[in-house]
Amino acid sequence: MLSEAEVEKLSNLAKENRQNVVKMVYNAQSGHIGGALSSADIITVLYHKCMNTCPRWVASKSFPKRDRFVLSKGHASAVLYSVLSQLGYFPKEELMTFRIFGSRLQGHPVPFCPGVDVATGSLGQGLSIACGIATGLKLDKNPANVFVLLGDGELQEGSVWEGFMHASHQKLDNLIAIIDKNGLQIDGCTEKIKSIDPLSDKVRAFGWDVIEIDGHDINSIYQALERAKSNDKPTAIIANTVKGKGVSFMENNAGWHGKAPKKEEFEAAMAELA
Repeated sequence: MLSEAEVEKLSNLAKENRQNVVKMVYNAQSGHIGGALSSADIITVLYHKCMNTCPRWVASKSFPKRDRFVLSKGHASAVLYSVLSQLGYFPKEELMTFRIFGSRLQGHPVPFCPGVDVATGSLGQGLSIACGIATGLKLDKNPANVFVLLGDGELQEGSVWEGFMHASHQKLDNLIAIIDKNGLQIDGCTEKIKSIDPLSDKVRAFGWDVIEIDGHDINSIYQALERAKSNDKPTAIIANTVKGKGVSFMENNAGWHGKAPKKEEFEAAMAELA
């Protein structure tokens, strides 16, 4: 359990990440706000409290025991870049180069960006990539964990379920999948497009441990991640979230999946996030 002071600190960091997401997408007039805002609390707690991250002054290859992270829902890259800037992987000023030609901060993560291990964005592929990394770490007797963040719409891809089956069969207890279950995708309600429920039962049937939480509750996120790290089987954390969380007119609105705000909308969003 985190202390009140730790929860407050992480909440403030998550708020800063949400502010940065809105600023980045507005500045670029391109990007995906909704799913970045829904996963802000998850990524903030993961990177600031639960992952063994590479010290900012150490080259990644010289710190092999660091935990790995795969952003399978690569379109939510803005929030990942924001948290990496908080940890000192690159200057915060660089965030305003998001989605600009030649920038290290592309619309989907690429490994030439400091702190990014895997290029992602083709939905449905991240869990399989994470399985491969987790297998490699096992073969090397490396104690590091692999975390992968997926979207719920992404779970409509068959390759995700191959990944669930493979991870259980290979006993990849160093693999932790976090599902950002915000209920919406680009075309509307996930359940109406292709139902994935009962999700907990389905993932558990593939041999995984399943933890279901409020994906905006800092303590719940922390406790789930810490429990997952000590499990003897792969773990899926189903985080129930709100798409566009933090900005009232973006919340639960599929129209904000991949839309940049206009000036008035930007100002209104920043006022709410102040």
